[in-house]
Amino acid sequence: MLDGTDEAGRHLRGAGGAGAPEIAVEVAPAAAGGWDVRLTLRHFRFSAPHARPRAVPGRGLARLFVDGRRVTRLRAREYHLAGRLVPHGTHHVTARLYADDGTVWAVRGEPVQGTADITASGAEARPVTDTGAAGS
Repeated sequence: MLDGTDEAGRHLRGAGGAGAPEIAVEVAPAAAGGWDVRLTLRHFRFSAPHARPRAVPGRGLARLFVDGRRVTRLRAREYHLAGRLVPHGTHHVTARLYADDGTVWAVRGEPVQGTADITASGAEARPVTDTGAAGS
C-alpha cells in the first residue's frame, strides 16, 4: 500500500516493474447512438464478478468515469456508453484500474488509468483525442 489516495479517498496500491498494468481508452460514436468504449490492457486481467475481495497483482476491475463522475464498473474490455451521459460539448472518458479489495492500482504514485476526450455536438459526435495510459 502507498501513502496516498485518489480523489475519492481510495488507497493507492503500488504496481511497479516490467509487469505493471497499463490501460488505454478508445471511444467512438455508436451507429445506434451513444458511444462505444473499448479498453486496451497490458499486464492486467479482469477478475470474475464474485472474486474474493483481495488484491492480486495484475487482476481486478476497471471503473469508468465521464468528467470525473463514476458511470459503471467494468469486467470486460467493451462497454456501450449511453448518449444521455455525454451531453453537448467536450468530455473526458476515463477508465481506472482497481484491485478486488477496492484499492487503486498505481505506478510511481499515480493511478493506472487511461482517458479519451470526446466531443458531442448533437448532429454529429466525434472522438477528439486518446491520451493513452496514464501511470505507465
